[in-house]
Amino acid sequence: MQRITTCAAVALATLLAAGLTSGCSPSGGSTASVSAATTAPVNGEAAAALKRDMRKLWTDHVVWTRVYVMDAIADQPDAGAAANRLMKNQEDIGAAVAKFYGAPAGQQMTTLLKEHISIAVDLIKAAKAGDKTGQKAADDRWQQNAEQIATFLSGANPNLPKATVLDLMKTHLKTTTDEVVARLTKKWDDDVQAFDRVYDHILTMSDAISDGIVKQFPDKFK
Repeated sequence: MQRITTCAAVALATLLAAGLTSGCSPSGGSTASVSAATTAPVNGEAAAALKRDMRKLWTDHVVWTRVYVMDAIADQPDAGAAANRLMKNQEDIGAAVAKFYGAPAGQQMTTLLKEHISIAVDLIKAAKAGDKTGQKAADDRWQQNAEQIATFLSGANPNLPKATVLDLMKTHLKTTTDEVVARLTKKWDDDVQAFDRVYDHILTMSDAISDGIVKQFPDKFK
């Protein structure tokens, strides 16, 4: 059983690494270098509050994803409760978006993020079962969803180029995949380090979104 799980994890890592490579930004730069190019200085109490609130929402996103991953892989009875809390977080992020772009845009963001989570659930199930066909199908959907999120955010905010957001999303998928693989293979030190990377990156992504909003709506952040 351990050999099957390990093989499944290796297959998952290989599969999603291929997906990440195919979705790299045209410049070929790293997430940090690409996002830094569009980061506006954040000044003022209102702007600082936005950044803090966004960081809280996206931290919840990766923390509750981690709780679900741990529970689902270990077949814990509280996996369903963790999944419900994780889905609520997508509604919270959508509500934050709605404050600037309106309720329909907020709902669209929520819908896209809930799909992002649902696909991740399917991917974990397929990996646990050693179902390579299922992994590939789920990964294809995950990559497509990442592009849809990038298209949505870049369409709403000209300060968030699609290539930048897509690179951020692809890195989010990759760091999350590393975390899942480490759990599946019971490499606990790797698991801890993987989550450190997940967390560091989501703060970069959150800040890029916040800075883009401040730059787009400067009158709201005087």
